[in-house]
Amino acid sequence: MLPKGDKKIIRAWTFYDWANSVYPLVISSAIFPIFYETITTKRDENGNVISDMVEWCGMSFHNTSFLSYVVALSYLIVAFSSPILSGIADSSGNKKRFLQFFCYLGAGSAMMLSLFDAEHIGWSMTALLFASVGYWGSLVFYNAYLPEIAEPKDQDAVSARGFAMGYVGSSLLLIIILILAVFQKIITIKTGFLLVGVWWIGFAQVTFMRIPNNVYEKKSNKISFTAGFRELRGVLIDILKQKQLRRFLGSYFMYNMGVQTVMIMAVPFATKAITWENPEQMKSSLIISILLIQFLGVAGSFIMSALSRVIGNLKTLGIVIALWAVICFAVFQFIDAPFEFYLIAACVGLVMGGVQALSRSTYSKMLPETQDHASYFSFFDVSEKIGLAIGTVTFGLIEEITGGIRNSVLSLIVIFIIGFLLLLRVPKSERVH
Repeated sequence: MLPKGDKKIIRAWTFYDWANSVYPLVISSAIFPIFYETITTKRDENGNVISDMVEWCGMSFHNTSFLSYVVALSYLIVAFSSPILSGIADSSGNKKRFLQFFCYLGAGSAMMLSLFDAEHIGWSMTALLFASVGYWGSLVFYNAYLPEIAEPKDQDAVSARGFAMGYVGSSLLLIIILILAVFQKIITIKTGFLLVGVWWIGFAQVTFMRIPNNVYEKKSNKISFTAGFRELRGVLIDILKQKQLRRFLGSYFMYNMGVQTVMIMAVPFATKAITWENPEQMKSSLIISILLIQFLGVAGSFIMSALSRVIGNLKTLGIVIALWAVICFAVFQFIDAPFEFYLIAACVGLVMGGVQALSRSTYSKMLPETQDHASYFSFFDVSEKIGLAIGTVTFGLIEEITGGIRNSVLSLIVIFIIGFLLLLRVPKSERVH
């Protein structure tokens, strides 16, 4: 049995946040979206957009919409595969092996983005697709270790520590890439994508060396699809019986759909909806805003963890979700200038870290005594990924239909309101209140 509360194991576990968080920052949020928008948008000499359309299989898409569709497909792949794989991992005691597989798939695909070519957009976006599958797929098995390494009373703080490590580590690599590629011109931006994969694989070894593969010392290490389905069926029946788990997953499905859509589509939104003086100001301002979000995310994760100890997890999450709805309304109604975008980025940073860390630990506290943590977290992951797919596709479709990306923000306001109302229906318990 793995001893709970071991400082070395907890430190090693949080290092995977340090390792893999470079993907959502550099690839999902910061450098790649700007790079992608730049090479797929035609502008005149004054910087005005002539065309933002991309061609694939004889069809035309707005570049931001096409990006949202590719990312949404990756979510669906993970959503449909992770429950089956997690059942196999739990039944065979091979959780770490699956974590390693998805880590290497994601990091290797991120490296392939260094070969990105707008003339072969289909093949180039395939690398992004599998990088996303690798990142999100690995989180199922990584998150499943949380209830195994920390007591319920410590899980909020441990989860927050992991996200804080991720914010700091990813920001450090982003700064390194900016110095080498933008300021010193030593490497190209595309080489920065190569560094993402190297960083991810390299620091993940700290985690892999410490955490065990077979936590509960199960007798069979053989991969069995039959046993995996049996594990999955048992967990599903148990979740359906537990009102607290079932209702929390419903709320999480909605509000996290909004959170992750903001993370994916923030840069595409800013490139089109904010009035910039020139493309150079736009790029530098977006990078500064994203770094601001990262560093305030560290503070936000610890602030929300501390607040949850005083008023409880559910009330703290309710406050954060309400703030998300207010932020989205402000973006839709008021945000137009770069300075306003900085202010809203600061607000996003504070609530971003808090909602992610607290959601993970809240779900972990709700789990019954079990050895099937990967299977339980796969349902957490499914609710997240299907929500993400719906959120990003909806965001892209609204832009396609209305011709304006700002209109897409309206859908996020509705999503957060529904998530908040569903959270009010989650019953309290001794562990979670």
